[in-house]
Amino acid sequence: MIKIEGVRHAYKTAKGPLPVLNRLEVSVNEGGFVAVVGPSGCGKSTLTRLIAGLMKPDEGRVMVHGEVVTGPRSTVGMAFQNPVMLEWRTILENIMLPLEIVSTKMTKAEQKERANYLLDLVGLTGFGDKRPSELSGGMRQRASLCRALVHKPEVLILDEPFGALDAFTREDLWQTMHKVKEEEPFTGVLITHDLRESIFLADQVVVLSQRPAMTQYVLDVPNTGPRDLDHLYTPEAAEMLNILRHQIEVAQGRAAA
Repeated sequence: MIKIEGVRHAYKTAKGPLPVLNRLEVSVNEGGFVAVVGPSGCGKSTLTRLIAGLMKPDEGRVMVHGEVVTGPRSTVGMAFQNPVMLEWRTILENIMLPLEIVSTKMTKAEQKERANYLLDLVGLTGFGDKRPSELSGGMRQRASLCRALVHKPEVLILDEPFGALDAFTREDLWQTMHKVKEEEPFTGVLITHDLRESIFLADQVVVLSQRPAMTQYVLDVPNTGPRDLDHLYTPEAAEMLNILRHQIEVAQGRAAA
């Protein structure tokens, strides 16, 4: 579904090019869910923008469904750490916003039905007529997830969407994500600094090196069936977390490979 092949990218600065990605290789199978972790500033968010077609690599190519990404794609949904909402619109109207931008054959009634279905799915039944300021941070993030899914994207990109939430709300949303993935199949790419989050949500965790980032390590997360939070306290989870912590330390130059 998604292939990142030999991608190099640098940002232009007043002091010259700032290399961010270096011969990056990442592959995500159709229906898969990959988490990307690595040192702060290594280019994780840059990777999401390349997949979404919001920027082009200097070298290499990004492919989705066998097609080279050359610009923004309507088949991609995105949710960010800051769930920016338009305060003058209701939650329902905010969720329906992508349908006003993306070409769709859905009628207004069908769009509203779709948005309300997603609100029900994430536990926000009855909140569609509220304003963003009337919702808590966790509730706004649930609404942001609905907005990212409303046009039925093939690819869902999550750029640290739970990073600013308290631990209880974050874990609650992890479980919501499993429910959403089951009801609304997609190919997912998650950017996160939370290693527990990565092994709870993803099928595979990709560790990036220090900037300019390369693919340093790939961890396959065993399919143990439906996951619950107790899984994070098993010996298997502890082993995976130790592996990932070691790889991050290697990436930061604080441990030997």
